[in-house]
Amino acid sequence: MKGICYIIGPCESGRTKLDIKNGDYVIAADGGYEMLDSYGVTCDILVGDLDSLGYTPSSCKVLRHPVRKDETDSFLAAKYAYELGYRVFVMLGCCGGQRPDHTAANISLLAWLALRGAHGYLVGDGFAYTALKDGEISFSPENHGDISVFSMSEISCGVWESGLSYTLDGASLCYDFPLGVSNSFMGKEAKIKVEKGMLLIYWQTDRDSLMRTVENRLLV
Repeated sequence: MKGICYIIGPCESGRTKLDIKNGDYVIAADGGYEMLDSYGVTCDILVGDLDSLGYTPSSCKVLRHPVRKDETDSFLAAKYAYELGYRVFVMLGCCGGQRPDHTAANISLLAWLALRGAHGYLVGDGFAYTALKDGEISFSPENHGDISVFSMSEISCGVWESGLSYTLDGASLCYDFPLGVSNSFMGKEAKIKVEKGMLLIYWQTDRDSLMRTVENRLLV
């Protein structure tokens, strides 16, 4: 069974040791190679143009791309693993830093994955993003803090939110009005569902709570 594909980028993201399990796959995206020790992992492959890293390591498999290309290194990494059959992606060190345009590009990557039936998580320091298309996601009771939901479609129809401070019952969300911003967990199981459309979900989380969310969705 395919496990989780971890894509390691070069940015700070509240790094903690990763518990890599049988079937998981680790990709370093260019400069993310130098962050591997901080996560306590080695990579299965290094993917990218290596312009940030500045050298070609000899200790791992390398899939090098030209600097002049259409895709970002993290997109190339995700596409490579998707073609291997992976459908759950956790991107660490891939948001923040001095290139907010790359954070935006990785949010687009979440949409690319969702359109293809895969689940992607873009992890920052104490928060995460995911995209949800025509489906449902649940959060266990230990989650706390803020959660916001935005439409990535012109209109997302049949949006349900339960177990949160504010609820929605079959609402429609539009991308030009942030109705779903600034909600919060209530110490009980929370669920978000969209019947037709795509949502971008942001929430505050720690590593353990995040991985429970990821693994529960992996079993669906």
